[in-house]
Amino acid sequence: MTLRLVFMGTPDFAAPVLSELVGQGHEVAAVYTRAPKPAGRGMELTRSPVHRLADSFGIPVETPRTFRDEGVVSRFAEHGADFAVVVAYGLILPKAALEAPELGCLNCHASLLPRWRGAAPIQRAIMAGDAETGVMAMRMEEGLDTGPVGMAERLAIGADETAGELHDRLSRLGADLMGRAVAAMGRGGLQFRAQAEEGVTYAAKIEKAESRIDWAKPAHAVHDHIRGLSPFPGAWFEIEGARGPERVKALRSTRVDGSGAPGELLDDRLTVACGEGALRLLTLQRAGKGPVDAGAFLNGARLTPGARLL
Repeated sequence: MTLRLVFMGTPDFAAPVLSELVGQGHEVAAVYTRAPKPAGRGMELTRSPVHRLADSFGIPVETPRTFRDEGVVSRFAEHGADFAVVVAYGLILPKAALEAPELGCLNCHASLLPRWRGAAPIQRAIMAGDAETGVMAMRMEEGLDTGPVGMAERLAIGADETAGELHDRLSRLGADLMGRAVAAMGRGGLQFRAQAEEGVTYAAKIEKAESRIDWAKPAHAVHDHIRGLSPFPGAWFEIEGARGPERVKALRSTRVDGSGAPGELLDDRLTVACGEGALRLLTLQRAGKGPVDAGAFLNGARLTPGARLL
C-alpha cells in the first residue's frame, strides 16, 4: 500500500531509512531536516546528509529552526501525511506537531528501550559495556523516547567494535526495520506495546570534558571508553612532546594481559597498563594528522617502554 509520508531526519544514520521508503514507492510529501550549517575551512553553508539525499530524489525540503512557531506546525499539517517517520531529526516536536499527521509520528530509535533514551544511545551502550543493542520503531509522545514500541530488532555488540562501526550496522538494520514497520502501519497491522517501567536509562549528549582517558580505571572500562567515542569525538590522552604535552586520540584498542602503573607503556607494541589489567592501542591520531596504526605512531612519537601516557 502506498502511503503519503513526511520524513524528518538529519545525519548519516537517517539517510538509509529515507532511501528505503522512497524505494518502496511511498509518496514522501516533504523532508524536514536541520538547517544548513557553516563547515570546513571556508565555513560554507553545508546541507545535512538527509538534505542532500532529498535533493537527489527531488523531494521538497523544509528546514525550520524550531517547531515552537505555530506557523511551522500549520505548514507541517498542510502536507496531509498519513504519518511522519522521524529518525534523529534534532528538533523537539510539540504535541500539536505529533498529532498533526492522521496516524501520528513513528520514530526509529537506536537502542533497546527503555534503556538509553536520549541523544547518544549508540555511544552510551558501548561505553557502558553493553553486550547488545538494537533499533526500535516507536510511536512518539511528548516525553523523551517514552512512546510505545511497535517493532524491534536486536544486535550483538562486538568486543572491539567502535561506535562508528555499530552506527553503520544499526543504520542499515534501522532502514530495514522502518521499511517493514511503515508497511505494517499501512495495513493497520502494527501493534504497539508500552515500554517497561523498569530499566530506564538516559543517553546524555557526549560532552568534551568526558573524552579524556583515565588510565586509573580498569582496562575493560578504558577500552569501552575508547571504542565508544571512536571516531568522534575521540577519547584522548597526552604524551610529553618537544614543546610540552601533546594530545593524542586513541581510536581503536583491544584488551590484553599485563600490569603496571596506570598509563605506563609496557612494551614496544603500545601495551598500556590500567588500574586493573592492560590494553593495547591499535589506531591513534595526533593533532592535525590522520589516523595511523600503532607502529607508524611509535615511529613518530618515539615512545619507549616505561614511558607514561598522561
